[in-house]
Amino acid sequence: MPFGMEPKPRVADDNESQQSSTLKVPDDGGSTAWLTVLGAWLVMFSTFGYLYSFGVYQDFYTRFFLSTHSPSKIAWIGSFQLMMPFGFGVVSGKLFDSGYFHLLQLFGSCIFVISLFMLSLAREQQYSDVFLSQAVGMGIGLGCTFIPTVSVVSHHFNERKVLATGIVMSGSSLGAVIFPIMINNLIKTIGFAKTVRASAYIVFGLLIIANAIMRPAYPKDKTEKPKLNIKAFFTDVPYILGSFGALISMFGFYFPLIYLQLYAVEHGIDSNLAFYSIATLNAASTIGRVFGNYIAHHLGSFNVGISCTLVTAASIFAVFGVHNSASLIIVSIFHGLFAGAWLSVSVAALSTLARHPHEVGSRIGIALAFSSFGSLGSAPVQGALLTSTYIWSRPIIFSGVLMVAASFVFLLARMVLAKERGTWRV
Repeated sequence: MPFGMEPKPRVADDNESQQSSTLKVPDDGGSTAWLTVLGAWLVMFSTFGYLYSFGVYQDFYTRFFLSTHSPSKIAWIGSFQLMMPFGFGVVSGKLFDSGYFHLLQLFGSCIFVISLFMLSLAREQQYSDVFLSQAVGMGIGLGCTFIPTVSVVSHHFNERKVLATGIVMSGSSLGAVIFPIMINNLIKTIGFAKTVRASAYIVFGLLIIANAIMRPAYPKDKTEKPKLNIKAFFTDVPYILGSFGALISMFGFYFPLIYLQLYAVEHGIDSNLAFYSIATLNAASTIGRVFGNYIAHHLGSFNVGISCTLVTAASIFAVFGVHNSASLIIVSIFHGLFAGAWLSVSVAALSTLARHPHEVGSRIGIALAFSSFGSLGSAPVQGALLTSTYIWSRPIIFSGVLMVAASFVFLLARMVLAKERGTWRV
């Protein structure tokens, strides 16, 4: 889903140029801006960081808590939860652009925390209990908070927008380091229910702080806000190609995140180390998200994004080589670095295609809503290919090939955008 970073405005008519000029943010930072970045980071840490810990749950559910259900069926919990923040993008993006930032954050935070507490009450082997609380409830909470969280940064930054967004996105990676370690260790000592409740209290406290310090910066002069023209999004060729590339890539992108721990356990790798594979992957992703956006700021997000897509594909194929502790660590770090950079660059770059702050949320929301079908189908399709007999070659090849195909779609988008803007740095 990489889109081009704007080193200079796209060639446009006078009306478009006037709209583009309104994208300038006078302060490009300040105390309110950086407090908002901190609050948004906490939201990503608490919500998406928890979501990206699902690989731990996939392993625990498959082998113990929901062992009477197939891996593919269990994977629907994670994929549905992952689809919701993207699928809700059209609605939450439009509401954010209409001025309902705080309402979305408050409602989404409450739903997420309540659903997490409800998950602690789920009964063993009762699939519906887990699905309704973890997939539907927590998914709705994520759907309300995600787009406003990544979009509000654009209200405060112009030149450093991509870097600031990368910092915000790194919160999800660090959360996905802490929560898997916490969940893996506590489940073995205090059990499933108490572990989930302990994590819920942590999430609750962090989201209170986040909601207290985040501030949007909507234009005070209503005349600055031109009418939103959504039809124009679908005549924007780079935007269309990027959205289509995102759809393809989402089918393959999440394979290591969901299945790497289970793969390691099933291949006889030390279980204690296998339990840290997801945390290791996400620790590397934290670094990738920040430095990926920093590099994209200088070289262009299309250029960086395409490279990261290809390397991410290579890291998925590299799972074939995981046979011992050393290879597990190497693949976890390798995939985390480049997959994290890819995801962060993609979201940040989407906002740079907006020609006015009021359409940032809608631009991101529509593109991610389209790609959410890939997020929804990814883990279940991979689980079906895996089967209950664990034929690992099928999902690995499927996921890797799709990431390669997505890189070619992104390359086409990059060629069109570079021609329009007259620069290689896109």
